[in-house]
Amino acid sequence: MSAAAIDPPEVKLLREELNELRAQVPVLRAQIEWLKRQLFGAGRSEKLDRAQLLLELAEVEKLSAAAEAPKQTVHYERTSAPREKRPLAAETFAKLPVKETLEIIPEPVQAEPEAFERIGEERTFEVDVVPPQLFKREIVRPKFKRRDDREQPPVIAPAPARPVPGGYASAGLLAWIALSKYVDHAPLYRLERMSARWGASISRQTMADWIGITATWLEPIYRQMHRELLAGGYLQADETPVRCNDPDEKRGGTTPGWLWVISRPDGDVVFEWRQSRRHGELTSLLADFRGLLQSDGYEAYPSFARARAGVVWLGCWAHARRYFVEALSESPRAVNLILRLIGELYLREREWDEAKVGAARAALRQEHFARPLRWLRRLALGLRARALPRSLLGKACSYLLEHWEPLTAHLRYSETRLDNNLVENAIRPSALGKKNWLFIGHPDAGQRSAIIYSIVVSCQRHGKDPFAYLRDVLTRLPRMTNQDDLAALTPARWREVREPSRSAS
Repeated sequence: MSAAAIDPPEVKLLREELNELRAQVPVLRAQIEWLKRQLFGAGRSEKLDRAQLLLELAEVEKLSAAAEAPKQTVHYERTSAPREKRPLAAETFAKLPVKETLEIIPEPVQAEPEAFERIGEERTFEVDVVPPQLFKREIVRPKFKRRDDREQPPVIAPAPARPVPGGYASAGLLAWIALSKYVDHAPLYRLERMSARWGASISRQTMADWIGITATWLEPIYRQMHRELLAGGYLQADETPVRCNDPDEKRGGTTPGWLWVISRPDGDVVFEWRQSRRHGELTSLLADFRGLLQSDGYEAYPSFARARAGVVWLGCWAHARRYFVEALSESPRAVNLILRLIGELYLREREWDEAKVGAARAALRQEHFARPLRWLRRLALGLRARALPRSLLGKACSYLLEHWEPLTAHLRYSETRLDNNLVENAIRPSALGKKNWLFIGHPDAGQRSAIIYSIVVSCQRHGKDPFAYLRDVLTRLPRMTNQDDLAALTPARWREVREPSRSAS
């Protein structure tokens, strides 16, 4: 058929269809690359047959390449971070105590010691380990009777207050079990098997009871941490899903639950267990909070800020940057320019952190952020007009522009951080834990986990040894009264007080 015989409207229609297909190809290729990163990137679990899925993805790419427009080669520079040197063994183990010294005398010297004189020595070391071992601490309370008055009742010292009244678990053992689950992420059934190597088998049900007792003792400190955070005027918030074994669910299935987290830089971290992600959960968690609230783009947070006078919602630059990193393959030159501008903000922040500018940070932000922010907005507006709305680049530009107000609100405040990374880092232990123990055993156990996570993560943030903290606090709490000040026992303020008359638990 000749070209003249084709109806011009049909040609126009075919060209429009071809252009539409060509426009979709980059989006599909970007989605395939994203899917590959999600499935085969570092830290991903093998849930699918990788080889089979790679073959299927390769076929999709071949189909997409058939309609792909001519490519352009784009060159750009990427600065790589300097490679860190691995520390020497002597530096890594410098603080370990020396418990044993082995001196090796040469055989000739042993045979004729009077024929040699010592002129020096060479020292090296090896690192050994002492496995966990259960031991008993006997508590002896002698009884006494007055010699001059046999009618008087015997005298005996009162039993020491212990975290498990009438039980055999010491504060140290409770601390060890709690840390094994919530810091080392070991399920209780695995700890039950390990306990046989410690010297005596302890059932997982007993350990579960101890976890509940530990959380009960720590709850007043947890509530104190919560009150202090709400009174601080600046919160970073996030939430993470955790499955829960619900006995009311058919066939013993699991239901979704959520750990909501609030914190602030250099402050304690508080987890709260809820069985939903509804906006109302945030309302009950934050109560009458007034101040700066920073989070990702989940609508519950800006909704809370709009409904409460005196609450200002702040955005997270890490989330905005993450969208552009994912869109890097679609438009490398433009996206790299945007990432460089965002990086300029972080570079300034790092300089001000080192200089400890304090309350002057807001003025410095307004002065030095004006230019990069102006270019960021112009670039995002221009790229969004050219990119498809469903493309990765279109989504990245839309996120940045739709959250421009909460993202730039940092210019008015000195105490805020540009991103929510600190609270996201605090969530990581729970993310590692649920990969091992998979789900929380009962809805009522969710808050126990939230309490213990709050304590141990706060200890880690403040550079305190969680084991030393729990052992010390669980020893003190049974002896305290309602009038004692719990504020001194929060991880931010805690200082261990060793009792010379009492050996370590």
